[in-house]
Amino acid sequence: MLFLHSCIFDNYMREIQFREAVCEAMSEEMRRDSSIYLMGEEVAEYNGAYKASKGMLDEFGEKRVIDTPISELGFAGIGVGSAMNGLRPIIEFMTFNFSLVAIDQIISNAAKMRQMSGGQCPVPIVFRGPTASAGQLGATHSQAFESWYANCPGLKVVVPSNPYDAKGLLKSAIRDNDPVIFMESEQMYGDKGEVPEGEYLIPMGVAEVKRKGTDVTIVSFGKIIKEAYKAADELADQGIEAEVIDLRTVRPIDYDTIIESVKKTNRLVVLEESWPLGSIATEIAFKIQKDAFDFLDAPIKRVTCLDTPMAYAPTLVEAFLPNKDKLIEAVKVVTYSK
Repeated sequence: MLFLHSCIFDNYMREIQFREAVCEAMSEEMRRDSSIYLMGEEVAEYNGAYKASKGMLDEFGEKRVIDTPISELGFAGIGVGSAMNGLRPIIEFMTFNFSLVAIDQIISNAAKMRQMSGGQCPVPIVFRGPTASAGQLGATHSQAFESWYANCPGLKVVVPSNPYDAKGLLKSAIRDNDPVIFMESEQMYGDKGEVPEGEYLIPMGVAEVKRKGTDVTIVSFGKIIKEAYKAADELADQGIEAEVIDLRTVRPIDYDTIIESVKKTNRLVVLEESWPLGSIATEIAFKIQKDAFDFLDAPIKRVTCLDTPMAYAPTLVEAFLPNKDKLIEAVKVVTYSK
């Protein structure tokens, strides 16, 4: 279920891939504003590691679509400095696993510069690229960093789950005057969805109820939410109607939408592709028990990755990741609680 903003009701809807939605968002914004540029590894000549910048070098030229060496700390720092001096960079990491090399620039400079300068130095920059697992990529290339960056004041963290949301949220992120972490997935770039031809924006910090239900609230975000849709369909066949909420943004978190849902369903399960300690699921569980405890008829459940580095063997990958069956089991625990 897609929420259509009133400004786009008359626009023609076509089906495009997630990578095309990302490319359209960047290209439209770069046509609108000459201060915007894209920089990262393989974004230009190769059309992007995942072809999310296909055709942009031809349209905008090498001064605005810039290939970099394998030096995340260096080009992240260049991006932060240029943002402080009036430009609006989009910095692509081939994967957020590689962003750890640049995390000092993101956390110590981009996130804090506005506050440290007394508001004189906004840093309008977007750091984007894929996060979390993408098959058999081993422990160091399969990590989810949403909660890491969401822990830092001064950053906004966006994790879209479909092409429509990706385009609208990315355009809003590019226009924002604060640094935004925009997290995608290698396994979503080929996903197709309806996206309007015309202009539209989706505000950051607003969750969406993707499926209505009465018996339990399932909260998730990013590509793993597809497991929630599968679980909700299977649960419906068993007489359990799950309400599915897509956070879309994990800093800020739209707590109000979750609370309103819990007031109706009285049960909450949070699905997240991340380690359990210090996760977004942990934060949501705390907030809901604090502000909506009287509406809960069962303890809150989390369905996350296992608390271990991800392995390479397919059987261990399956055991590590949250999935439909694990989610259904958790839902039944809270649904049948007295």
